[in-house]
Amino acid sequence: MLQIKAHAKINWALNIVGRRSDGYHLLDMVMQTIGLHDDIAFEDAPEITLSVDGEIPGDADKNLAVRAARALNARAGTSHGVHIALKKRIPARAGLGGGSADCAATLRALNALWGLHLSDAALMDIGATLGADVPFCLSGGLCRVRGIGERIDPAPAAPEIPLVLVTPGGGLSTAEVFALWDREGFPDVKLDAPALIGAVSSRRFDDIDRLCANALTAPAIRLMPEIGGLIMDMRRLGARAAFMTGSGSTVVGAFDDAKAARRAADALPGALCTHTQSHPMR
Repeated sequence: MLQIKAHAKINWALNIVGRRSDGYHLLDMVMQTIGLHDDIAFEDAPEITLSVDGEIPGDADKNLAVRAARALNARAGTSHGVHIALKKRIPARAGLGGGSADCAATLRALNALWGLHLSDAALMDIGATLGADVPFCLSGGLCRVRGIGERIDPAPAAPEIPLVLVTPGGGLSTAEVFALWDREGFPDVKLDAPALIGAVSSRRFDDIDRLCANALTAPAIRLMPEIGGLIMDMRRLGARAAFMTGSGSTVVGAFDDAKAARRAADALPGALCTHTQSHPMR
């Protein structure tokens, strides 16, 4: 049996810079791995099977971890089986990349468990076919991510920053948020990714707060107004920067220290405390 952690991510920033002929949006993002994680155990089995929090899901074939296992077999020309036991901690429909994190962790784990010896580049290629955030989740750390998620520029290791996360309303549909952005013509945001990465790397909170920008915040607030209220609540409770991650609905507060983060989390129902991860996922 092999047991690993699948770490979530946040978007410090997300800008939409174009759209391909196939409908995929072209993005420019600053992303970072965080401490919040799912737990996954892998055990040899005759076939590829899945349990989530001890239950057998009815839609297992759609799960990204199962799809990752099948994609590895297809790439390697093998027919390995495995039972994947997933314990979920990352909220769904939250902009935290939970499914992508599980997918990336499965690719790495089964590449080792099955002795496939596929390169990082090969895993990245497979991951890109499964989800836009999967290549980043394979890389981890602090990165600028562009294109449809396949262009990844790692930044130097950055110090940890305490975070508080709140996911209101059961989350949001990524497709619905992007569709509303497309329909309504929301104004562009300005993103200086190198400056933001420098601010995160040196914990310059005033600059982080000024440089954080997410083009999807406005449509997400249109769909779920409490997101805007939570951003204000985070600031009121001492967050040095407060923003929505990804397509929402999770609101992130960045704090000076863990004690301040814990005090804020205690005042916000459903809040989680975590921190940024400074190192790549290897």
